[in-house]
Amino acid sequence: MKKHARQKGGRNMWWVVLLIIVAVIAAGLAVGVLLDAPGRKEALDLTFSAIDFKNLKDGTYTGEYQGTKSHMRDTKVEISVSAGNVSDIKILKGAVDTNGKAVKMGKDQTISEVFQNVLQSQSLDVDVISGATITTKTHLKALEQALVQAQK
Repeated sequence: MKKHARQKGGRNMWWVVLLIIVAVIAAGLAVGVLLDAPGRKEALDLTFSAIDFKNLKDGTYTGEYQGTKSHMRDTKVEISVSAGNVSDIKILKGAVDTNGKAVKMGKDQTISEVFQNVLQSQSLDVDVISGATITTKTHLKALEQALVQAQK
């Protein structure tokens, strides 16, 4: 009987240990979300200027978005303007893998696809990637900064 009681107590101990581990992981995740909340809000609240895509000077321009509350979504892009038109947009920092290739987000879309929509519409007022709204907005803000330089 003592052996059975000891086995039952051992099983209960494993459940307690498991619950403690789960609680620690949940607490860690909650702290992470709370610490990132100001940076997420800052990025969600980004607004964009009206850019005249017909008034761009030829050259290569770099734009950057750096959060003031969090640097998790900092981005940097480079645009090339040729004959007054944006001919290329490169993501230097942000939603790219180690080889510089745009990563798929949301519904298998990439920031490069968003940039193609910008070029087609000649506007920063494009749909964001569902499930990656914040990342999309920070990349568009970096693009806006580059376009502002191209207008000077």
